[in-house]
Amino acid sequence: MSSRFPSVETADEDGLVAVGGALKPDWLIDAYTHGIFPWPMNEDFPITWFSPDPRAILPLDSAHFSRRLLRTIRTKNWLYSIDNAFEDVIRGCASDREDEPGTWITPKMISAYCEMHRLGYAHSFEVWEQDGEERKLIGGVYGLAFNRFFAGESMFHTVTDASKAALWYLVKTLNENGFLLFDLQVINNHTKQFGTIEIPRKEYLRRLGEALKS
Repeated sequence: MSSRFPSVETADEDGLVAVGGALKPDWLIDAYTHGIFPWPMNEDFPITWFSPDPRAILPLDSAHFSRRLLRTIRTKNWLYSIDNAFEDVIRGCASDREDEPGTWITPKMISAYCEMHRLGYAHSFEVWEQDGEERKLIGGVYGLAFNRFFAGESMFHTVTDASKAALWYLVKTLNENGFLLFDLQVINNHTKQFGTIEIPRKEYLRRLGEALKS
């Protein structure tokens, strides 16, 4: 399948594949299905596209959630939903990072992923707290799904452990629906606690191909 992007093998040591293009559905679908994702520097700079090597994934058959978190999930009367508040979730994720220089969840990113949600590619997994008759969004995670491939993007919380609970619900849902690949792009200390690993880009692309054709 041809792509408007250069081969990922041309990426530099930071994984940068290309600069420019557009945050539009056809560009985003092309990118994700070829192992590439957008990672903007800021709102004014041309969009930058990456395919790092190695690549971070969360193996769905060995994802780890602590006993303390599972106890919290069992004992809290939190409610879980899918795609009930996509824009609120992505804006929550952006707010979590508004103090970070060069945050990548720019207004243009929010607009583009809301459009992907309307088209059925982007999804949110929400956690709610019930307070009397009022239901309040306290955490969530969003990403994109293509066949049996899910690309995780970001998560947020306003109550301790709510984002981790959202991730637990996402992993549970992916396993129940036979997904094969859960991409987390780059590894960090936060995602390591859930069992995230790094694999060579070549192996990632092989797994991506399997998940896309399933």
